[in-house]
Amino acid sequence: MNSKSQRPDVASLVDRYFAAWNTTDAGRRRELIAQTWSEDAAYLDPLMQGEGHAGIDAMLQAVQAQFAGLAFRHIGEIDAHHDCMRFSWELAPADGAAVAGGTDFGQLSADGRLRAVTGFIDFMPTTA
Repeated sequence: MNSKSQRPDVASLVDRYFAAWNTTDAGRRRELIAQTWSEDAAYLDPLMQGEGHAGIDAMLQAVQAQFAGLAFRHIGEIDAHHDCMRFSWELAPADGAAVAGGTDFGQLSADGRLRAVTGFIDFMPTTA
């Protein structure tokens, strides 16, 4: 079942999620975080974590600095039911092949924002 038949707001939430990851303007990024994440939200993946709006903002800013010139983009379908969702992503230059990709699992708060996201990395560059 995809998000369109279950929760029409989930697609917009995922769009804002990726906009926050990709927005380098600090003020706009904080606005997107507030619209997308609950105040007590948490993000966790194998490489990083962030808690609350300030922690998530700091995490996104660090990722943007590390991967300048690349952007996250949603790929495939969004799967959602109850207060749970999952979607896949890739990190790539605007007109190039992905250098990393994975799947994120989210939990929604009562107001429809993200309460928690756990990310899994399917592929990424290896170091020599």
